[in-house]
Amino acid sequence: MEPIAFVAVIGCLIVLLLLMGTPLKPLRWIGQAFIKLVIGALFLFFLNAAGTNIGLHVPINPATATIAGFLGIPGTAALAAIQYWIL
Repeated sequence: MEPIAFVAVIGCLIVLLLLMGTPLKPLRWIGQAFIKLVIGALFLFFLNAAGTNIGLHVPINPATATIAGFLGIPGTAALAAIQYWIL
């Protein structure tokens, strides 16, 4: 997609939201999901930083960040166990 087209689409969406108002509940869910995704990526980053001593590395991608973010510490521990013992 061309950069000009991308900016035009974003601009139209902003104008549409300003004219019609924002539905708060879906935006709240999207915001919470994004925050959980970022927290999951941070969990994986700290796991990788601490796991370098024992040769543990869990890749940080959208799937693993989502699992770690929505399941929290137990999900991160499960990813570490799968990476260490199974893969």
